[in-house]
Amino acid sequence: MGFMSQELPFEPFSIFSDPHHQTIISSVLNFLFEPSFDRKVVQLPDGDKLAVAVTTPSGWKPTDLTVVLVHGLCGSQRSPNLIRMVKRLAPKKIRCVRYNMRGCGAGKGLAKHIYHSGRSEDLFEVLQVLKKEHPESPIVLIGFSLGGNIVLKLVGEMNVIGHQYLKGVIAVSPPVDLYSSVQMIGDEANGFYERYFYKLLRSDVHYRHRKFRDLPKVKLPKTLKLYEFDQIYTAPLCGFKDAMDYYNKCSAAHVVEDIQIPCRILLAEDDPIISPSSLDRYTLPSNVSVFKTKKGGHMGYLGSPGSEKGFHWLDSLLVDWVQEF
Repeated sequence: MGFMSQELPFEPFSIFSDPHHQTIISSVLNFLFEPSFDRKVVQLPDGDKLAVAVTTPSGWKPTDLTVVLVHGLCGSQRSPNLIRMVKRLAPKKIRCVRYNMRGCGAGKGLAKHIYHSGRSEDLFEVLQVLKKEHPESPIVLIGFSLGGNIVLKLVGEMNVIGHQYLKGVIAVSPPVDLYSSVQMIGDEANGFYERYFYKLLRSDVHYRHRKFRDLPKVKLPKTLKLYEFDQIYTAPLCGFKDAMDYYNKCSAAHVVEDIQIPCRILLAEDDPIISPSSLDRYTLPSNVSVFKTKKGGHMGYLGSPGSEKGFHWLDSLLVDWVQEF
């Protein structure tokens, strides 16, 4: 027996109602300057480091809320949705920590090992650092796309100790079943996304191998399916048997049933690269709520400018959810 998801009303801006328009326009439409931040470098157990961008609003007290924002594949602290969230949350006296996965954003060049879809332990290191510095500040965790899979995997693994670190967790368009997402992105209709991501991944790999001379020489072809990239590069490099072993071990769907803290998951039924039904066969605890919209694309959610939640409908929804926690 599965569970019932709740439907959320969302009306896309009429000229952008196509899921690809929603997805692409929301990710490129960013005229905002990056908010000021302090760069904090966090040491990881295997010798690598990563960096987070901490924006502390004036008047913030150590008992006030902290929101940790986690970007998606090939993103960073400069991802548009992270920047927009800081712009929304900081005026409400909420401290924002934009987490960069290994080698991303302000942490470029600090990590010899790559990030991948399941590196929840890196995020846990950051949460421990934040809790040690400000034990009284409640933390809400928000993950976007790939970051959504990572936050759900982490809180599922944390199980009962989740309460010690977090008030709540939100995942937006998370690929909780990695193999189905890789299949969808490999579809001909989604060639644009696959080429875009692979181009960034490839240049990232070549940069790291030039920077860390002790890494073996690597030559990746100009074009490759993401599945093939994971098969020949990600999986062997990160200690998995093959791509399928990697997807199985890193998909959050397997541990969502173990989440013990308040959790909200948002999915769009027309998402071109993530299946909205990935969690339907699981029996989820009452503290985990899955919300679905008919439209929205992949993390798009561009509403009518005159509507109640405005053009960036998603941002308004997330601010409401954070405040409810």
